[in-house]
Amino acid sequence: MTVPLLSIRHLHVHFPIRRGFFGHSAGLLRAVDGVDLDIEAGRSLALVGESGSGKSTLGAAVVGMQKPSSGQIFFEGSDLASTGADRSAARLRDIQIVFQDPVSALNPRMDIGDSIAEPLAIHGVGTGQERRRRVAELLELVGLNPAHANRKPNAFSGGQRQRIVIARAIALQPKLLILDEPVSALDVSIRSQILNLLFELQRQFGLSYLFISHDLSVVRHFADRIAVMYLGRIAEVGATTDVFARPTHPYTEALLSAVPLPDPVAQRQRQRILLEGDLPSPANPPAGCRFSTRCPIAAAICQELSPELNLLGRNHQAACHLRAPPVGIKGAT
Repeated sequence: MTVPLLSIRHLHVHFPIRRGFFGHSAGLLRAVDGVDLDIEAGRSLALVGESGSGKSTLGAAVVGMQKPSSGQIFFEGSDLASTGADRSAARLRDIQIVFQDPVSALNPRMDIGDSIAEPLAIHGVGTGQERRRRVAELLELVGLNPAHANRKPNAFSGGQRQRIVIARAIALQPKLLILDEPVSALDVSIRSQILNLLFELQRQFGLSYLFISHDLSVVRHFADRIAVMYLGRIAEVGATTDVFARPTHPYTEALLSAVPLPDPVAQRQRQRILLEGDLPSPANPPAGCRFSTRCPIAAAICQELSPELNLLGRNHQAACHLRAPPVGIKGAT
């Protein structure tokens, strides 16, 4: 059995809530509250859910921008949380992130060539001339003119800026990219171009992706697996085709019911599942199942006990008391 490229176990990321003049502790904001996930080498895992569900915080913990409160993050079998400075430096090379907004991700005063070469300079990779050659290769790789390396970011469109950000992210030849809403800030006409670029880079270099998104229509065609996150926890996880064909958790069903169908007749006939109420605060999550306050089928047990992820089929799990696993299959956490 192969070891996953990335393996997250019991990950918690909590933030203290401070109040008053002296900043007295007033509780914890549980942004990520016990998450298990795996990403295989060369594969894509989409992490979906409403804003405030903890997706971006989890991504920040993986890339090292946010320190976990507890839990383990294994990369190629090594626990990133317990390794020293050498492994932390390696993580900076092996795991990179592409942010949602390419405008804020680039220094407006730096030429794009210097921005792309910056990680190479930080890690002491190559001479100045070798870095310039590498920048030219990267620009051509993402579909931009290498002759434009001396231009500032404001000379490029939003889609071109995101290509520049992607070029910088792959400059050190990483193995895993955290894609935090990489196309949501772009025009619809540009999104498919960026997604096709990411597909091609994955095919060419064997990259793995953690694709954070709220757009399930994009996720359906991009990711191999999908994990549905709600209020800091995983509600359902499985192969994308399985989850779309057989959604099990009521929250997953509600999210999928909002995805437009290409058939206008089927779109008119489908029944949209509307969730009542707002997402609860992660500072004061509901007892029992986190989704119980908005779930259309919630029972008494849902408000008392927190459900575990139950195995529904091959690599398909859901955390719901009322959707029991098939006979003969034990629950898995």
